[in-house]
This record gives sequence, structure tokens and C-alpha cells, in this order.
Amino acid sequence: MNPEQFRQELLKNDIDLSDKQMIQFATYFNFLVIENKKMNLTAITEETQVYLKHFYDSITLGFEYTDLLKEDISVCDVGSGAGFPIIPLKIVNPKLKITIIDSLGKRINFLNELAEKLDLQEFDFVHMRAEDAGRDSKYRAQFDLVTARAVAKLNVLSEFCLPLTKIDGEFLAMKTESAEQEVDDAKKAIAVLGGKLIGTKEFVLSADAGKRVIVEIQKKKVTPNQYPRKAGTPSKKPIH
Repeated sequence: MNPEQFRQELLKNDIDLSDKQMIQFATYFNFLVIENKKMNLTAITEETQVYLKHFYDSITLGFEYTDLLKEDISVCDVGSGAGFPIIPLKIVNPKLKITIIDSLGKRINFLNELAEKLDLQEFDFVHMRAEDAGRDSKYRAQFDLVTARAVAKLNVLSEFCLPLTKIDGEFLAMKTESAEQEVDDAKKAIAVLGGKLIGTKEFVLSADAGKRVIVEIQKKKVTPNQYPRKAGTPSKKPIH
């Protein structure tokens, strides 16, 4: 998917990118490739693959949760890495109020510099473990939407993300075709943490890029005070 194909595919979903937005995506790609030589941000660096498997894939979240494409909601992205899915969504919808939580300082520095290069506003970059953020009153139960892409298995990810989600807000997890078993394994964790599984939506990204699954979880109850547990515990001892 080259940049013009990317633009045309988004247009099919009523997303009409301006020339400025196209320049922002080009700047993003170039900066990603340069910085990736200094630190491990992504294994995907070929232009057509970045536009398909990173940029387009990220924006598909907005196809299913349309508020991401037009509203000024507060969004927390956990373990954002090189900025996916939230930076492409922010380029499409500059009104989003974004908080990014990542445990690696180098990635936070990269994202800070990227946001400046792209002239994106209303960002809060937080160098913190998700478990610590979930216990911090500044972040706990503060977000309309929490997102995560390829961070951890869903039972672990739920303990990272649901404490950050407001009551009646949503947690959206981007997964690959292995999601069915993950969802089944995470049902207890989702319930314990105050969530309700709304469902999963599956689609094929393209013939060569495989299946994608979006898991939608709504926050229905307050997360018990003992969650999230201390940093490292959710990964070592997931809720079963």
C-alpha cells in the first residue's frame, strides 16, 4: 500500500485526508525509519508495509469506534511503542486528547519528538509502568477510551487497561487471529476488574497482512482497589 493507495482506501471509509495530513504521515514514516536505526521500534520499515501494517491498521480502530475519528474524547494508549495505533488516529482527528503510557524512556522521547515534528497538540507522554499508572489518581478511571495494540495477552492487558477506564468508557484491544482463546482466557479477569465483554469484530487487513480482531470491553463497575497489582505481577500471575 503506497501513500496514494493509503489515501484512497481511507476515502472508501469516508476519511478524506488533506495534503497536510498526507505530509504528516510521510514525515512520520521518514522519522520512524531514521530513529529505528538507533533503537528497536519496529521490524517493519519498508514504506508500503508501514502504510498498510502500521498506519492503515491503526486507523481501522476508528472504523469500528467512530468517535475516534470525529470527537474530542480522552484516550489513553498503553504500551504505544512507536505510536501505534494512537498517533495515526490523532493525525486523522486532531481533537483527540491523548495520554500515552510506556515503560521505556527512549520510546517516550521518540514520541515526544515525533509529536513536535508533526505539530500535534494535547498530548501527555507518561514514562511509567501501566500498573503504576493504574494506581495513580491522576490516571485511574480518567479516560473515555483506553487502547492497546500487541502489548500482552488479554487477561494481562485487562489489568493494565481497565483500571484506567472511566465507568461507561471502553477498552479496545487490537489483536491478531489468535484472539478467540485469549478472550476465553480473559473472561474472569474482565469481570473481576469491572468490565463487560461487548464482543469481537474481525476483518482481513489485506491478502498478505492477515486477520485482525478488535476486542471491545465496556467498563461497568469500579475496579477493586487491589487492582492493578504491583508492577510485574499481572504478567507473572494473570487473573484466572
